[in-house]
Amino acid sequence: MSKSVMSAMYIGEGFAGEGPDAAHINLLIGPKDGPVGAAFASGLTQPRPGNIPFLSVIRPNVPAVPPTLFVNKADLRGQQHETLTWGAAQAGVASAISEALLSGELPAEAEHEWVAIAAAWINWTAADAESVFRNNRDATSLAVRQAMRGVDRQTVADAVKDPRNAYFRKS
Repeated sequence: MSKSVMSAMYIGEGFAGEGPDAAHINLLIGPKDGPVGAAFASGLTQPRPGNIPFLSVIRPNVPAVPPTLFVNKADLRGQQHETLTWGAAQAGVASAISEALLSGELPAEAEHEWVAIAAAWINWTAADAESVFRNNRDATSLAVRQAMRGVDRQTVADAVKDPRNAYFRKS
């Protein structure tokens, strides 16, 4: 593989669901020996109060493949929020990353040579673990797809004419 591909960083974003159980994922994925690998190591070793990056697992002792650092964008607030973050949300992220590898959405070398960082928003009022899992899995799947395929220029041109998100719509 060429040096330019080996040091690649792929970037994706995904949003799924609605209301407090919705999920928003920002994703960095790429080779361990590139900028994502450096950010992965740095992120894992520099937790701060309320934001504790950790390795995503599908279940105990079964980590996401490629290894995925889960970073919560919302500071942890209370037992329910912590449980949904460390439980349903990170399991959804781990499942989606691993499914992307197994389906071929990620290249084969990603299994052993890549890492991912998923920054996830879990609303402080989220309540339904199944919805939080599903939405984080779906948002991560979208982010992987976008990271690997990019965003079609026409889609961007159309979106610029009508900018909106879950918290804003241009009038």
